[in-house]
Amino acid sequence: MRCWIVTLIGVACWAAPPPKPANYVPPHTADGQPDIQGVWNNATLTPLERPAALASKAFFTPAEATAYEKLALEQNNRDRRGTDATSDLAGAYNQAWFDRGSKVVPTLRTSLIVDPADGKIPYSVEGEKRMAAAADYARAHPTDGPENLALADRCILWATAGPPMLPGPYNSNYQIFQAPGYVAILIEMIHDVRIIPLDRRPHLPGSVRQWLGDSRGHWEGNTLVVETTNFTDKSHFRGATGNMRLTERFTRTDANTLTYDFTVEDPATFTKPWTASIPMAKSAGPIYEYACHEGNYAVPGILGGARAQEAAVAAGK
Repeated sequence: MRCWIVTLIGVACWAAPPPKPANYVPPHTADGQPDIQGVWNNATLTPLERPAALASKAFFTPAEATAYEKLALEQNNRDRRGTDATSDLAGAYNQAWFDRGSKVVPTLRTSLIVDPADGKIPYSVEGEKRMAAAADYARAHPTDGPENLALADRCILWATAGPPMLPGPYNSNYQIFQAPGYVAILIEMIHDVRIIPLDRRPHLPGSVRQWLGDSRGHWEGNTLVVETTNFTDKSHFRGATGNMRLTERFTRTDANTLTYDFTVEDPATFTKPWTASIPMAKSAGPIYEYACHEGNYAVPGILGGARAQEAAVAAGK
């Protein structure tokens, strides 16, 4: 065992990851597919990228995981709202609305990214420049029109939908359905549905771009492999272009766990492909209807406020 100082949690000692479970044989559907149906939840306190304070540490010890969980829950508590109106408003929803989970992943990894080994997204110089330019434009033109607002503000797309499907602050539930020749995934947040054919048909023409991309699946043993292309440049997952290629792997590793791995490829943004792994826990469900547009005055409120501010400036107020 080796120990060193880690700012976030004090003295850290390296420990080997938990052993992998014995090979699990999942049940099968009537048409012979490995059965991955049901409601699954991917909420976790483990971040996508490894925190700087844990730069050389791939796994927590159990004691360190407990300390990290306690600290993360305290820091993310939205009921710690500050002492003035500005900080209170910036807190938005209070803690009752959030469901980030209370634990790190069972493997005790310090990041969801498993490759590269440093747990970081391998951005290229060109990718970083493009992201910086986009951020500069967003800061300079935040409310010029509805197209300038975030996709989530406009109820179009959340990162929880992806793909890839990442944990969110709440509503991190997915229901998988299987039928002969197809798998469908209902996403709780903004209630998107991905319908994935399994007949190895070709992808759509490159001129057709979709928010969730164009997915095609096939089985490799007990693992569902889904390849998605034809993304739109407007979704730009982690800075990626519309030419991103995503490979997802769904494997039921025990009765209550669906291991979800994904690999992202986009040479215009990343120096090499990178992979993350997220264990999804079986949930009793059901998934309730998520209504984003109904009664949502965020977009007209934001744009109306911006126009009012502009009018006040023009009037010298």
